[in-house]
Amino acid sequence: MRLVVLGGGESGVGTAILGKKKGYDVFVSDFGKIKENYKEVLINNGIAWEEGKHTEDLVLNADVVMKSPGIPEKSPIIKKLHEKGISVISEIEFAAPFTKAITIGITGSNGKTTTTMLTHHLLKSAGLNVAIGGNIGKSFAWQVADDKYDSYVLELSSFQLDGIIDYKPHIAIITNISPDHLDRYDYKYENYIASKFRITMNQTEEDFLIYDADDEAIADWFKNNKTKAQLIPFSLTKTFENGAFIKDKNMEVNIINEEEFTMETETMALEGKHNMKNAMAATSVAKLMKIRNATIRESLSNFQGVEHRLEKVLKIQNVQYINDSKATNVNATFFALDSMNTPTVWIVGGVDKGNDYNELMSLVREKVKAIICLGVDNKKIIDVFGNVVDMMVEVDNMEDAVKMAQHLTEKGDTVLLSPACASFDLFENYEDRGNQFKKAVKNL
Repeated sequence: MRLVVLGGGESGVGTAILGKKKGYDVFVSDFGKIKENYKEVLINNGIAWEEGKHTEDLVLNADVVMKSPGIPEKSPIIKKLHEKGISVISEIEFAAPFTKAITIGITGSNGKTTTTMLTHHLLKSAGLNVAIGGNIGKSFAWQVADDKYDSYVLELSSFQLDGIIDYKPHIAIITNISPDHLDRYDYKYENYIASKFRITMNQTEEDFLIYDADDEAIADWFKNNKTKAQLIPFSLTKTFENGAFIKDKNMEVNIINEEEFTMETETMALEGKHNMKNAMAATSVAKLMKIRNATIRESLSNFQGVEHRLEKVLKIQNVQYINDSKATNVNATFFALDSMNTPTVWIVGGVDKGNDYNELMSLVREKVKAIICLGVDNKKIIDVFGNVVDMMVEVDNMEDAVKMAQHLTEKGDTVLLSPACASFDLFENYEDRGNQFKKAVKNL
């Protein structure tokens, strides 16, 4: 069997390693450059590779193709593979049949990284032999090749879910759904929603789907569609016999046949309404995995949050600087602004993914005193908020953005980097953007 891997990054090289171990004839092809450390791994494992091109003769003779999530369906080589009827799958689909481990799959437009890391923290703290993978950390396929774990917590993007055929997680979570990556879905929101719900399409009556019962897109999907999985909702406003909710400043999780779990929200390490939802989802998993209540409570109170997600950087002259570079869409920035309790100087902008900034209007009126546009094209942001805030400034680098923010603040204010956009106009990725912000703040 010939396995062609398109993309020589973490997921591609991990798939190549697993494929080689399982007896496939493996070839890795990357249209861009392959990083030196990955080249070394491929060479040491005797895996053939190319970079800077896709040689059609070497790609179109595949039995199966693993496509890295960053490669769009519209790319010419993918179209040719589909025309030839060659199966194009994701790393998750390729790797899953080679492990007997339980997988917990987590998707959503926002909150999935925090929920994934918190779920992993809860299970690991309880002594389970559990790994983390998917969209974060080490490649799932690579870890399956090493065969060391009994369970995996996987962050799954819509792109990874697009490439599954038979994969099913034993426990699935949909944190929420809001418009994102619509450029990859013909600008149709319904296509993106359908992509997220692929996480449950192969689940059976023995599996579980944990979901946000407050989310409009999720509620609409359930009106017209069904899943065989057992449903476990969570909510900030509703209560359930079987589900998770907030009541009288307590988080309660009731799962049939399990001991009821309660915890005061004030004793949790994570703050903000969106993080209460992440905690309810992760705790529901912990209960399903038979973790003791005392262990869950301890883990929820000592969890360190995710880097670049509402990360408190420093307080300088009584001004708090917060790095929320991971907020690459409007919905994520909505959560960030909603959790601000002091006058805020907001650093926003980047590569717009079809954003509707009007969704933020009420929060901007209430909380934002000045806006700093950090991007190549800021026209849309200026058009929406130009008459709403007293001060609006355009900059084209992070150092200037942070210096300008310091200039615009008074004691007791907050400076929030929450771009609501992708980062590729001025930065390598959201991590680079967040790290530059932290460095600039530390240099003040």
